[in-house]
Amino acid sequence: MEARNIDDEREELRQIIIKDAYFREKITLSSGKESDYYIDARLVTLSARGAYLCARVILDMVEGAHIDAIGGPTLGADPMIGAIAVLSLQADRPLNTFIIRKTPKAHGKQQQIEGPPLKEGDHVVLIDDVATTGKAFIQSIDVLMKLGIHVDKAICIVDRGEGARDAVAEKNCELVSVFDISEIHR
Repeated sequence: MEARNIDDEREELRQIIIKDAYFREKITLSSGKESDYYIDARLVTLSARGAYLCARVILDMVEGAHIDAIGGPTLGADPMIGAIAVLSLQADRPLNTFIIRKTPKAHGKQQQIEGPPLKEGDHVVLIDDVATTGKAFIQSIDVLMKLGIHVDKAICIVDRGEGARDAVAEKNCELVSVFDISEIHR
């Protein structure tokens, strides 16, 4: 097996984002704000190489952390969560994963959190692809806090630098990003 270099993997991920997912055009973001650029992260996270690199980099960022699971809001976190589960098992350090729905399911068990059950007192890390205002992270933190679950950290692939870090900090959680927008948007 060849040795891996996390810096090389991070740079490869950055180049893929710039090449495949970064668009300079006027667009309305989910926050309602208008922007002159857009990052369609699913073009990266739903590709085999992109999902792999996101998972490798995120797993490196949580190495040594004592967490019970890693997950995040649907749809941004979904492909990365699957990749993280597989890579963590292959590394013989299996991590349970979860997905948080925007609203509880209307049928079945009417769950809002999907995956192996989390319990009161568990410690988790939240992930998402792109953070703008932090709304998806805040909603996810609120859902988890109601169940007595501790969110130790939030990680995004790209932080657009538009308030997410401060919004998440107001929930006593640190937001860290793989890339600051200045590393992507030029």
